[in-house]
Amino acid sequence: METQKKETFNDIIKGNTPVLVDFSAEWCGPCKMMGPILKEFAEHMGDRVRVLKIDVDQSPAAASTYRIQGVPTLILFRKGQVVWRQSGVIEARQLEYVVNQLETNHV
Repeated sequence: METQKKETFNDIIKGNTPVLVDFSAEWCGPCKMMGPILKEFAEHMGDRVRVLKIDVDQSPAAASTYRIQGVPTLILFRKGQVVWRQSGVIEARQLEYVVNQLETNHV
């Protein structure tokens, strides 16, 4: 997972590389479970996908923009468009499947 100061969030999600955004909160137990899962996913996927984390308490505007009603919520962006989203804990292999499908279908 990464944090970039030079690029804005919109710049990042509009790129050609898919971006998985984890909307979470410090107080959220299931969000804490996602940490190691997303780390494994990011390491396995390498440059094929970027993984970002947004704390909904620190970035309420982003949470509102993407209508985050529960955490964790994962949203996958491709060229600025939401192509997949899910709330709750999900395994790394399921995330890999979603990205593989995205690449196969050239969304």
